[in-house]
Amino acid sequence: MDAEDHGSTEGAEELFARSGTGPLSGVLVADFSRVLAGPYATMMLADLGATVVKVEGRTGDDTRHWAPPRRGEDATYFLTANRNKHSVVLDFKDPEDLALAQELARRADVLVENFKAGGLAKYGLDYETVSAENPGVVYASVTGFGRDNPQPGYDLLIQGLSGFMSVTGTEESGPVKAGVAIVDVFTGLHTTVGILAALVHRQNTGQGQLVETNLLSSALSGLANQTSAYVAGGVTPRAMGNAHPSLYPYQPMPTKQGQIIIAIGNDAQFARLAEVLGHPEWAADDRFARAANRNENRSELEPLLVSALAERTNQEWFETLTAAGLPCAPINTIAQGVELAARLGLDPVADAGAGERVIPTVANPIRLSQTPPSYDLAPPTLGQSTDLVKEWLRG
Repeated sequence: MDAEDHGSTEGAEELFARSGTGPLSGVLVADFSRVLAGPYATMMLADLGATVVKVEGRTGDDTRHWAPPRRGEDATYFLTANRNKHSVVLDFKDPEDLALAQELARRADVLVENFKAGGLAKYGLDYETVSAENPGVVYASVTGFGRDNPQPGYDLLIQGLSGFMSVTGTEESGPVKAGVAIVDVFTGLHTTVGILAALVHRQNTGQGQLVETNLLSSALSGLANQTSAYVAGGVTPRAMGNAHPSLYPYQPMPTKQGQIIIAIGNDAQFARLAEVLGHPEWAADDRFARAANRNENRSELEPLLVSALAERTNQEWFETLTAAGLPCAPINTIAQGVELAARLGLDPVADAGAGERVIPTVANPIRLSQTPPSYDLAPPTLGQSTDLVKEWLRG
């Protein structure tokens, strides 16, 4: 697919300049989303070569104003999910701008929106209207609670409503949210997967379709084994701090100086841990030999582990346990996490853009041997491509 498939070529050459650099080259994405879940999904598509036109109102995406922290005049929150995009300012209350927004939707291969459920119908930008004009469109709608429930959804609300916060923190601390808008990220990834599946379906059949994701369903899916404990086992999980409901030891443990995370996933690993700690007899003890037994008797095993680990510092144990092939880790800061990934050759930072505007961003974690992600465009300033996009849409 090339730019000519999307209407007039006037202004298209520059708009589609990234085409051919990724597996989604030539795919036009009309991005009517804001904040995190929708923009995260469209950035994933953009990294893989899609041309993403981000439609913003006069004041821009909300996250342009979520600061500090900042990089120069840019809120780093906005930089999180908006590289490789063109920003166009369109006021839906202006008839001419609204007509251009509708034309963008008519030409798009993919449209992504996260307006309040039903909020785009009055502008003729809802799925039913857009698909009537553009039957091949993959229309992705991200809501808080599904299309039939118009109440707005925010990550923090969903962390509470889904039960996520009930298993985060301790009995003493009470419910605690995650340190990142994790439900938005879950939902963005689920939306990306749905869009890619729908594009394959369209390639095979010529038919577009509606892709729906919502924050609540994504949270329940992302809770994984915790949700399954209730759905399949009838057990309502509880907050256990850093402990794991099904594995022990699988948590940070105190040492002579600092803590170390020990993650024992099977009985053979526990036997090796017991040997390294100087107590091979633990592996033969019926209370500790099997995972289920260690879970039942963790109150008896924990003081034994704490006593043994108190003989060395966390760094000393990290080196010793790692040499023995046992999964363990110190508790790093985010800065240390980025530095570790860099030392391991994982290239965690990617400079997006060229020329005068180059922004360091967190690299796309997907590695493709033939068509890797690219970072041609820095996160755009508000309305950076307004003239270009309007010229193309009017042509």
